[in-house]
Amino acid sequence: MSRIQPNTSPDAKSQDLLSGVKKMLGSTPNMFTTLAHSSSSLGFAVAGFTGFGASGLSSGLREQLALTVAGANGCEYCASAHTMLGKMNKIAENELANNLNAKSDDAKTQAALTFARKVVDARGHVGDGDVQAVRTAGYSDSEILDIVTIVAFNTFTNYINEVVKTDIDFPLVSLKNVAKAA
Repeated sequence: MSRIQPNTSPDAKSQDLLSGVKKMLGSTPNMFTTLAHSSSSLGFAVAGFTGFGASGLSSGLREQLALTVAGANGCEYCASAHTMLGKMNKIAENELANNLNAKSDDAKTQAALTFARKVVDARGHVGDGDVQAVRTAGYSDSEILDIVTIVAFNTFTNYINEVVKTDIDFPLVSLKNVAKAA
């Protein structure tokens, strides 16, 4: 059971932000309605989700990275949400399941997921070789920064959902067979 229930009567600023979420996603998932207790936290989350639209990374890869972070951090809410969003981006179900363990059948995607997992595991303290490996795989400096930003932002949402124990309002994706970050 959720430690903080969704806000059923948010202030005007949160109501406005939730309207934007509903327009963007077609609904207002529990994570957003729970964040509506704090318009600043909700505003940060909405800005993060909408800000990636300018990224050079495809929306599909962004979902795959989010799954890698959710798997590493043990967040079933985000694993469930991003699996659904990944399917909406036409990514195969077995690929999405592998992404939770930072695995991909595509070599370039694998390099991004490996780097993202290293960023999580090392809490940002990656080596020169880690950055060079993702660069060698074909990612630009801009895209490398976007990967790190996606890791950091998804860690935020993972932590929110784990602290709050947000009720999962997506088809459940279990993480019982996923290796968590140390």
